[in-house]
Amino acid sequence: MATRQIVVQSGRVTTEGDNLYYEVRGQGPPLLMIPPAGGDGWQYSFVADILADEYKVITYDRRANARSTMNDPQNFEISQQSRDAVAVLHAAGETSAFVFGNSSGAVIALDMAKTQPQALRAVVVHEAPLPRLLPNARKWQRFFAGVYLTAFRFGPSLAALQFMLGVKLPLGQLIKATGPSNAHRKESRQPYLSDRIAEEVLVKLELLPVTNYLPDVEQIKHHGVKVYLAVGEWGLKRKAWYVRAAQILAEQLGCELVTFPGHHGSFMDMPDEWAATLRSVLHKAQGATP
Repeated sequence: MATRQIVVQSGRVTTEGDNLYYEVRGQGPPLLMIPPAGGDGWQYSFVADILADEYKVITYDRRANARSTMNDPQNFEISQQSRDAVAVLHAAGETSAFVFGNSSGAVIALDMAKTQPQALRAVVVHEAPLPRLLPNARKWQRFFAGVYLTAFRFGPSLAALQFMLGVKLPLGQLIKATGPSNAHRKESRQPYLSDRIAEEVLVKLELLPVTNYLPDVEQIKHHGVKVYLAVGEWGLKRKAWYVRAAQILAEQLGCELVTFPGHHGSFMDMPDEWAATLRSVLHKAQGATP
């Protein structure tokens, strides 16, 4: 892991009723990183520190998450999430960037390829939860609907546990990987929204719109956005459903499928190896970008 001191510039941008917190590291071609469920951009901080030697890395907290605000009325709309990403990009002084997204953030990155192509130099989509691409899509849609129902019947904590166990992620490894992030929440000078709010946003607002999202393949092709689908070694070896969805989408888009080290969240516990892989993909994208 990088040990040198990195200058981190922070800021806020107000857009569509909420105030979004963002951070900028380094100089060079801009790289915008969209966070997964929980919306905490700090989870990318280790990788961002490493890549800051070559890129202007922009991370941010999604609305109703982490250090950003949650003003009423609060709904989750993926196209609004895409517009938020562009608002952060503009606030950081850029009009376009290489964009990376993991999990829910990967779905938002895909939507940007449809709705905000002018803001993308290329996009890296890591393990987006896209069950509608699968032959057994109805099974997964019923599962996610059940999680949503649990949230209202028995509370968001039980629903979040049902979700984590059911999506077949390495729960123990993810809990360990998020340790530094959880410690940072307690020490941060910027106030964080509570853990309970984060759980409610995930299972009551974000879960169904994200897992029901179907990428517009023809529109993405029409815009000519360079897309890289990405999966982790852990899920690839276990033939995880989200890996199969990525494989199907890569075939539909006719784009490259890249393998990253580790599991779904290894940007937190394998940042050196993970950053090296992302850097190689970005180099390839830069060579393909006019």
